[in-house]
Amino acid sequence: KPWIETSYHGVITENTEVVLLDPPLVALDKDAPVPYAGEICAFTIHGMEAPFEAVVLNGTSGEGQLRARGLVDCEQQKEYTFIIQAHDCGSGPGGTEGKKSHKAVVHIQVNDVNEFAPVFREPQYHAAVTEGKIYDSILQVEATDQDCSPQYSQICNYQIITGNTPFAIDRNGNIRNTEKLSYDRQQQYEIQVTAWDCGQKRALHTVPVHIEVKPVCKPGWQGWSKRVDYEPGTGSKQLFPKMHLETCGGPLSSVRTTVELQTSHIGKGCDRETYSEKSLQKLCGASSGSTDLLPAPSSATNWTFWLLTDSGRDSDLIFRFEGRQAAKIPDWVVPQNLTDQFTIATWMKHGPSPGLRAEKETLLCNSDKTEMNRHHYSLYVHNCRLVFLLRTDFSSANSFRPAEFHWKLEQICDKEWHYYVLNVEFPVVTLYVDGASYEPYLVTDDWPIHPSQIDMQLTVGACWQGKRKEKKENDFSYFRGSLSGLTIRPGHIETQKVISCLQACKEGLDIHSLESLDKSIKFHFNPAQSILVMEGEDLDHINTALRKVSYINSRQFPTAGIRRLHISTSVQCFGEDTCISIPDIDAVVMVQQPSEPRITITGVERLSWPASDLRAPGGIALFQDLHIISTVKKADEISRILEELIHNLDYCDVLVLGEELRAEQESLQLHRSALTGKHLDATNSTTGVDSMSNYEQVIREVRYFNFEPSLVTERRFRLTCSELNGRYTSNEFTLEVSVLHSAQTGLAGEHVNHLVAPPQYMQLVHHPSIIQDMSPSHMSGEENPRVPSAATMVIVMCIAALVVVVVIGIYRIHITHQQDAKLSETTKDPDMTWDNAALNITVNPMEDVTEEEEEEEDDEDEEEDDNTSGESDDSEEEADVQLPTAARQNNKNWHKAAVSF
Repeated sequence: KPWIETSYHGVITENTEVVLLDPPLVALDKDAPVPYAGEICAFTIHGMEAPFEAVVLNGTSGEGQLRARGLVDCEQQKEYTFIIQAHDCGSGPGGTEGKKSHKAVVHIQVNDVNEFAPVFREPQYHAAVTEGKIYDSILQVEATDQDCSPQYSQICNYQIITGNTPFAIDRNGNIRNTEKLSYDRQQQYEIQVTAWDCGQKRALHTVPVHIEVKPVCKPGWQGWSKRVDYEPGTGSKQLFPKMHLETCGGPLSSVRTTVELQTSHIGKGCDRETYSEKSLQKLCGASSGSTDLLPAPSSATNWTFWLLTDSGRDSDLIFRFEGRQAAKIPDWVVPQNLTDQFTIATWMKHGPSPGLRAEKETLLCNSDKTEMNRHHYSLYVHNCRLVFLLRTDFSSANSFRPAEFHWKLEQICDKEWHYYVLNVEFPVVTLYVDGASYEPYLVTDDWPIHPSQIDMQLTVGACWQGKRKEKKENDFSYFRGSLSGLTIRPGHIETQKVISCLQACKEGLDIHSLESLDKSIKFHFNPAQSILVMEGEDLDHINTALRKVSYINSRQFPTAGIRRLHISTSVQCFGEDTCISIPDIDAVVMVQQPSEPRITITGVERLSWPASDLRAPGGIALFQDLHIISTVKKADEISRILEELIHNLDYCDVLVLGEELRAEQESLQLHRSALTGKHLDATNSTTGVDSMSNYEQVIREVRYFNFEPSLVTERRFRLTCSELNGRYTSNEFTLEVSVLHSAQTGLAGEHVNHLVAPPQYMQLVHHPSIIQDMSPSHMSGEENPRVPSAATMVIVMCIAALVVVVVIGIYRIHITHQQDAKLSETTKDPDMTWDNAALNITVNPMEDVTEEEEEEEDDEDEEEDDNTSGESDDSEEEADVQLPTAARQNNKNWHKAAVSF
């Protein structure tokens, strides 16, 4: 019977065949007398799942070998255990009667081969650190190896292969910083890391590690920009689209944030429509008949000439009073018959005067001319309170009546622009500030004033307060601040809708996509939409809401420059007496310079007319071929092109160049039919806003008339138009009119060509050489060296939304240089019915006049006729508009004729 060891231990290296056994596989058989009994014929393995076989190398010696039937993979199975037996040959070589040995146990271990490289568990790693700290471990990277043995499957080393980085890594993959990191120096790092297994096999691919450096956590708003650029005409723009509040993990119960748009440095407090006060009143539908007490200084309005002005802010006309200036309003300008119902309105910017709190500061004062010790009505500031004094006549009531109305408001002394409107319906007086109404907190009664025959004086900026004993001189209560648009309207009070329109801003804060705002967010705008308050309990909702805050400017040509933003935040915490403090934010909105329009006037520049046509009742039409267009440069992908722009004009001036018109024989005329349905005024002041096409139609109707054309051989006229109160002015279009007398007419033949070489009209033109940024001559009393003394005609249009009822007042213009020649001596044609008086027709399309109001206006006209000498006898129905001529003084300054009211 064969004999083998009871157990074997073997080792095989993966991907090889032979198993090394300990002890070696040898079988012995001592049955020698039997033929073949001493030889070993075979080894058998019990367990077919074992991928091994045993073969006999030498039957006589009993040596055998254990082999693998196929490739052995350590990664699939590291060890094998099975049973082996030896067989002798028995009675013959075939072993038919052979015997088996006992069963022996075989344990085989598969040795590993380093066939796999390390692989990192993640494709990349991210970590965030706070600046100024040294970390023991920022993060840990980890690589694995698929080899089965610890020798080849374990990672023995990691390495950072990116050079010059302030980081190190240990054998376990922990990354640390070797120096303190600075957020200001670098906010993001990326390093490459590799790994080796213990068999020194390196990873095939490195892994990127991103390390973000965060500043030391300070509660406050993050993700906002200090400057936001705004392009005009783009609607609303989100101010902080990536803004969020960092609370450093503190629990919050509510957040309240205030966003303030600061525009006090722009004009009268914000971007408004820059039209004259009179034009703006018509645009807003204000009652007609208001008197502007602070108009632009000119020859006709010279009482404001010596006041300090600040007209450099987007054409807003602002008067500054420094405690020494005042203006006496001429009697012919002072509104009459205030009765018990009237309106006083003004823009005011006022602040406290150190050491002068006990002094009165008078805006407006109506007092007796003699000694000025009786004040009939006045508006003044006293100790940052606004006071309105209204003394009734003694004849109206012989008893105490309300006389002083006091308001105490923060706006009066906050050094910001506000719009004040006093609606007087005696004995009730209501104050509107920026469209919000306020009742007086104190009303003081007083006796009525005794009647007297003393004339009254209306003063702006000061009022006589009596005499001081220590000084023995008159004491005046001067105003210290700025005023603009001071008007009085007798007989009517303004509605809140009109008041809101007059002070409305064209720019402000907005909420982009308001409907998507979470319902839990509470928000509130102030009336001017310059302050927005938002409040909520959920931090994410607050962050989302602040990202929707936008800036909007609806002006076509907004004022370029900065608008400052200020954001303040208060936070409430759960169950804590003290909570985190959120720093305020200061940023700016930079409004880019808009593409400025170029207003261009084109048409025939030379006309020739027979002298007889100038004597005709209708005269000659000067601007029949006139065209007015406005162009603006637009950026194109290839180049900058000219594009026609549609917008409104607010005045056009017709000037006579050279020798001034002879008042007795020459005039510029505009027939009443040209005004019908055009919503325009023909006046010698600049108010009103309307389209360029309407201006074209009316200017084409302007006619030149001359009773004695023999004295004139040529006349030159100049036309300029403007938008936004002189901000954008057209080219100076010059028209030359040649007068053909009888000899010249005969030589030329019976037919005279009135149009000489008309230029072709172009839709888009570019005349940079003649476009000038000039102020209209009627806006200034200063010398204009480019323009000789001439007559001026201004055609002004204003928008009308309702049916227009025309109210006409005909005024006598006092001509300073009248000649002694009579009209009858110069007029030979009996059909000529043009009135030689210089007339001013005022059309107010914004007022719907009832029959009673028409009768009242007629009565006023009759009173004015009584007070005006030398009125025309022509009927109102037949009269045309003959515009006033200008007088010459020292051949330099323009002076307009004064209008009698």
